[in-house]
Amino acid sequence: MKRARKENLIKRLFCLFSLFSIVFLLGIVIVLFKEGLPIFKVTSFGKFFFGKFWYPTYEPPDFGILPLLLGSLWVTAGALIIAVPLGVASAVYISEVAHPKIKGLIKPAIELLAGVPSVVYGFFGMVVVAPLVQKFFGLPVGLNALTASILLGVMAIPTITSISEDAISSVPKSFKEASYALGANRWETTVKVTVPSAAGGISTAIILGMGRAIGETMTVLMVAGGAAVIPRSFFQPVRTMTATIAAEMGETVVGSEHFHALFAIALVLFVLTLSLNIGADVLTQKFRKRLR
Repeated sequence: MKRARKENLIKRLFCLFSLFSIVFLLGIVIVLFKEGLPIFKVTSFGKFFFGKFWYPTYEPPDFGILPLLLGSLWVTAGALIIAVPLGVASAVYISEVAHPKIKGLIKPAIELLAGVPSVVYGFFGMVVVAPLVQKFFGLPVGLNALTASILLGVMAIPTITSISEDAISSVPKSFKEASYALGANRWETTVKVTVPSAAGGISTAIILGMGRAIGETMTVLMVAGGAAVIPRSFFQPVRTMTATIAAEMGETVVGSEHFHALFAIALVLFVLTLSLNIGADVLTQKFRKRLR
């Protein structure tokens, strides 16, 4: 009886903690919609999403977030170009090639990158990466989309590597044994059997890595250049949506049009990241069904 009571108490505690998570999420959603939607009384959806100018303090103000949205997409795309090949290749090496002792060193080292504070990445980018990019490409300034992409790519590697490695390790051994039985070597089995079988989990890893890059704030605030203009190349300074909120929220008047515009940007970010997480969850479920 005592054991049953303890188990029921533990179940109720876990249920309570889960309900807290739901309550906090609902609170965030309510606040975002309450404070973000009023901006559309001042400007239209079209001008807000497709406007080319972000001048919230001008008279009259411009609340076009297209430069901010494109800036976020540019640095995210650049980060994925760097993180996906390195992350997936690292996962394949750790899972299929590396000796157990080497695996025990490399995997924790990669995962430790996720524990480095973003402000440290930003400081390292300003002091080391930005001058190198400026010198190597002969640019007037090293704080640009390329520098931000490099740092975000490094920050996304642990997520992509860890989840991809778990997906590759989950592929049934019978798949590999069947490939070997047909005469395939280790490389052919890895490329044509193991990796395609883990494609769902790898796709999930890439989507979550994308969410990590889109939601990053401090690093891009420090190294992206902070120019709210439509980007034409990776060598141009840009400003992301997250950096805009972080840079301007402290200076806005509560309840002003600028205040509501920043909450509207936060609402757009929330919808983007929620969509990515839902997509990752759907792919995970499909991947699990395939392996059953």
